[in-house]
Amino acid sequence: MCGTILAMTRKELVKASRALGDPTRLQILEFLTTCQRSVEIDETGGVIGPTAGEVCCHITGTPKVSSTISKHLHLLEAAGLIAMEKRGKTVVCQLNRDGLGELAQSIRLLAQAVTHECC
Repeated sequence: MCGTILAMTRKELVKASRALGDPTRLQILEFLTTCQRSVEIDETGGVIGPTAGEVCCHITGTPKVSSTISKHLHLLEAAGLIAMEKRGKTVVCQLNRDGLGELAQSIRLLAQAVTHECC
């Protein structure tokens, strides 16, 4: 009997793949990856990093977060690829490196899978 070899569940892999299938969401991930300001922890334990407004400004050219960009951010968060933290009126965005690592590992495992007589 054949089982799964994935580092994440099939449902998680589908959700992450769909999230990456949109050019705007991929652009958001690329921006967060290459953002000049790194994510840091402040003295109160809060996250300091790129804001949703900065993401929107980079993608659309306007600093106000649009409903479209907000939806893209929430889909990336639901897929486990980014994390968002509300800090007062500001939402800080950061990559979820663990989630991205699990996605990469799942794809790597699929590419390296040994074929078996399953059916």
